[in-house]
Amino acid sequence: MQNNKKDQSSWQQALIMFARVSVWVAVPIILALFIGKYLDNHFGTAPWIFIGSTIIAFIISMAVIVKMSLSYIQKIEGKDNQENKKEENGKSN
Repeated sequence: MQNNKKDQSSWQQALIMFARVSVWVAVPIILALFIGKYLDNHFGTAPWIFIGSTIIAFIISMAVIVKMSLSYIQKIEGKDNQENKKEENGKSN
């Protein structure tokens, strides 16, 4: 029963992480595309603001995704370390 809860919990965490990463991929890029296109039409600079805003959005997306991934890795490693300590304490008793 406890193993089933652990599996369900890990799936939920994985889906949450996937959703957050997906949002950070899609939203900045889509916003940059619309804003860049609008500003290019407004200032008559096509396609330079469009390209620049897309590049900036991509860099921002990648930076946030790397930061989030490192955070999740630390969280997972912390849980693994706690589980290993519990197993070691259970074996020594």
